Amino acid sequence: MEAKPNILIKNCIPVGDNFDGKSSMDIRISDGKISELGKELSSNKDEQEYDAGGAFVSGGWMDMHVHFREPGFEHKETVETGCRSAMFGGFTEVACMPNTKPATHTRDVVEFIKKKAEGQLVDVHPIGTVTKERRGESIAEMADMQKGGAVAFSDDGDPVYDSQVMRVALEYSSMLGVPIINHEEDLALSRPGHMNEGVVSTRLGLEGTPGIAEETMIARDILLAGFTGGHIHVAHISTRKAVDLVRKAKAEGINVTTEVCTHHFDLTDEEIDKRHFDTNVKMHPPLRTQDDVDAMIEGLADGTIDVICTDHAPHAIEEKEVEFIYAPNGITGLDTAWSISVMRLIKPGKLSLNQVMDKLVVKPREILNLYVPKIEAGENANLTLFNTDEEWTYSEKEVRSKSKNSPYIGDTLTGRAIAVYNRGRFHENLLKDKAE
Repeated sequence: MEAKPNILIKNCIPVGDNFDGKSSMDIRISDGKISELGKELSSNKDEQEYDAGGAFVSGGWMDMHVHFREPGFEHKETVETGCRSAMFGGFTEVACMPNTKPATHTRDVVEFIKKKAEGQLVDVHPIGTVTKERRGESIAEMADMQKGGAVAFSDDGDPVYDSQVMRVALEYSSMLGVPIINHEEDLALSRPGHMNEGVVSTRLGLEGTPGIAEETMIARDILLAGFTGGHIHVAHISTRKAVDLVRKAKAEGINVTTEVCTHHFDLTDEEIDKRHFDTNVKMHPPLRTQDDVDAMIEGLADGTIDVICTDHAPHAIEEKEVEFIYAPNGITGLDTAWSISVMRLIKPGKLSLNQVMDKLVVKPREILNLYVPKIEAGENANLTLFNTDEEWTYSEKEVRSKSKNSPYIGDTLTGRAIAVYNRGRFHENLLKDKAE
């Protein structure tokens, strides 16, 4: 359901620092701005009324690590279909990685992506490359890309492997006030690994990628950030020792932040055996051990890990339906991120609702120097409506991405985003909306 900018959202429970997370109220939105908060408000003739049925409402969620594939790989995903998946998952803002074709390494590509996102409910922020064409050799035109709308820089999909290049990148990006987001992988140690190196890979006879391949690169980047004063953001962290490295660096005052994908605090490398080499559990970093999963949750709980993200990585069916060792890495995640967070973090009491909101609403925007939405009169309305108890089946019909490479298809999940409002538009997550 799409609505005009004027809407009265009835019977919702705001969550956040200024609310108790228990009291229901109504939110009136006029011309895209929150104009009134109160109880038992009456709708005006020029506004739509929507009964939230006691759902929670927060500032709109942000995923700071997605792949929308456009330009160059539109058969996997486009900006439009990626935004459709984001809305369904409860996200009103995303930052998309630059491993497109051409890579997002010049201002014109940044502006192309911004242009493609015009008219979407979801705010799309391109991340530019660190190096030209993602080759890792020479610094890309960071300042020019920032003027075009880039909010950070990364060669994601590949690390910035040369230490001197990374040093210069950190020095330069610190002058621009933005982070370098590195894909933390020592290629000499990791390749040609197809899963986590350990007991399961040995049992299955697959070449593995050891955790140390991630940890050594993180250690290098932490040292370089300390040396340069730059801001390093560790992408998709996945091992216990990696979390320990970030925890220690933060205690020392080094400017390091990090994120974890929902699948890395949910699934383990045992899934590859259980699912008989299903390529929808192949990603990079690979699924690790239960101890690593536990460490991700501990890191989220104590604040070491700042952000929950998805690394939403669509691939076409024919690309994934091959032998395990030949399949590309990556799974979709926007549709299911909230449910996984509910089931693994909130329901077991590992994190409070407000803690999870901080990692979905506040921290990703603070890291990228973006405005954090507030539920206050006079603010632009940027909201996510959601619940924590609804059970639903993530069937293929529910998939909003252009691709279907998710390990959760067919699973019964708990908790879902029911509606979003942003940029003067309201979208309710009804199944019929898939075709829109």
